[in-house]
Amino acid sequence: MNAFKVIQAGLLTLIQDRGRYGQHRLGLTNGGPLDTSAFDWANRLCSNSINATALEVSIGGLILEAQCDTFIAVTGADMALKINNQAAAQWRTLKILAGDTISFGFATCGARAYLAVADGFQIAPSFTSTATVCREAIGGINGEKLKAADSLPCSLVLNRQMLSLPASEMPDYAQSVSLRVILGYQQQSFDSLQQRLFFSSDYQLSDKIDRMGFRLQGQVIRSSLEGILSEGICHGAIQIPADGQPIVLMNDRQTIGGYPKIGSVIALDTARLAQLMPGERINFEQISLEHAHNINHLAKVRQQSIALIEHR
Repeated sequence: MNAFKVIQAGLLTLIQDRGRYGQHRLGLTNGGPLDTSAFDWANRLCSNSINATALEVSIGGLILEAQCDTFIAVTGADMALKINNQAAAQWRTLKILAGDTISFGFATCGARAYLAVADGFQIAPSFTSTATVCREAIGGINGEKLKAADSLPCSLVLNRQMLSLPASEMPDYAQSVSLRVILGYQQQSFDSLQQRLFFSSDYQLSDKIDRMGFRLQGQVIRSSLEGILSEGICHGAIQIPADGQPIVLMNDRQTIGGYPKIGSVIALDTARLAQLMPGERINFEQISLEHAHNINHLAKVRQQSIALIEHR
């Protein structure tokens, strides 16, 4: 069988495509990669379609055994990638032969890595997507994180362009980030003092994080609202619960909720947030909706314009 066998699953390894969209009416959230940029680069280095199914490796510890010849690329956090116990480079196309062992150490810079395979992993979609959301038990293999002895079907691929991302374009996973925020939702319930406190304070990423939301620690923020009716929640929404500590809602967030929200972090910056480890620092910067549109458009154009380096 053309596949990869899971020898060791790591702390949290999930099958992901770019996400499950158009299903909120059923109560199903998006899922998909926390760092979309690194995910997209992994697929591009394998000459895949943008929605090809890949793996998200959180923190590290994954070990796979190839059962066919193919090509892979690993991007994102530095996890001391090895092939047959020999160090291998990330951010480039790698040739894999049947019997090869691919192993990940534990993250030393960043928190999440992405492994793409030529033509993508051949996983049956669930509600239009292969994205694994464990809370909803859908996507991936039986809606669960990878386990030892799982089999990941793929294609036998004998030829593929060998590419690498220029070193100058590789991301710097800094230990502190400034997250750009569009005010919205219940912003009027946070008076001018609370908003000034929020945008002038440093926060730390707590250890209470998962793919639903990243809880922060720092300056307490108060809303004048004691409760609201549940409403739809967008990716990046910043909830302020009763304890006043912000929670940035991520890919596996609930589709509706009833906490006051001061605004939303733009998607480019939730990707940067996802590469932080607990204890690392965060602050917030207010931007306009128009500025956010410009940022997203320019980032898309820039990524498409980056020329990959071809190797023999």
